This record gives sequence, structure tokens and C-alpha cells, in this order.
Amino acid sequence: MWNDTDTPLAYLITFRTYGTWLHGDKRGSTNRFRNTYGTRRLPPEPLWVEINKQRMTAKPVILDLDQRRIVYRSIGQTCIFRNWSLYAANVRPTHAHAVVCAGLTGAGKVLNALKANSTRALREAGCTAGGHSPWADKGSQKYLWNQQSVDRAVEYVLYEQGNENWEL
Repeated sequence: MWNDTDTPLAYLITFRTYGTWLHGDKRGSTNRFRNTYGTRRLPPEPLWVEINKQRMTAKPVILDLDQRRIVYRSIGQTCIFRNWSLYAANVRPTHAHAVVCAGLTGAGKVLNALKANSTRALREAGCTAGGHSPWADKGSQKYLWNQQSVDRAVEYVLYEQGNENWEL
């Protein structure tokens, strides 16, 4: 069943750590010209990866278990503070996913709030090096318009991120 309002039921928000998926990577990438639903990713380009590595201003960020726990808690606290419903969250060493119902709040604001509050929590815990953000620019904001897409996103976030178990 389709949601006939202008407001999605939820968003699937994904943000990556700095330097862990560069343009030209073998996994493919997107740019502003290839970022439409159904559009194929850009093909691998090793030279482009090397150029992007040289442009980096810091080392890639890989979250350890303590950092992942901090980010996970921050996502939950942000949702509570802003009165958003958090359906699922999973923080991996190189990225974080959250399925969030934020009412009339736009996906971009949700993404920015989750990243900003996670950064602040990491800094307050003394878990970041340097003054740069631990996150790559931007992030993914998928609009979930019906309950089936929400359920599928929750399943993806909770059960399709690898088999590593960790205590919260």
C-alpha cells in the first residue's frame, strides 16, 4: 500500500566514516550526475582512487567497538531529544545506518543531526583525533513511503550488515 501524503513514513539514513569509500572505488560510487534512483554506480577507476587518497587531509577513520557504541547511543539520544522514532540502528566500523521516522523534518536535517551529535559525543569521550569530522561529506537519505519499505529497511539494518555480534 502506498502512502498518499507528501511525508514519508521514515528515512533510511546512512553515513560513512571519512576516507573509507572514495570515488573510483571498486565497489562503485555516485556523483551529482549519477545519484538518481535506478541509476548505475560509476565504474571502478584506480587512478581516481589514488588522486582522492592524495587529496585526503587526514587518515581514514575506522571506528573501534567503543566508538561504535558511542555513535549508537548518540543516534538513540538524538532521536529521543527530537521526538523522532528510531526503528533500527547499526553502527559498523566504516558506516552507520538508522531507520528514523521524523515527521515533517526533512531527511537532510535528520542526517545532519545524527552526524553532528555523533561527532560531539565522540569528541566529548576523547575518541577522535584531530579537529576534522570523522564522517565523509554528505550521506545517503532514502525515503520510505510505505510500511513494506520501512520493514525491509529495518531488516537490512539489523540483519544484513554482517554476522559480527556486539554488546551495546
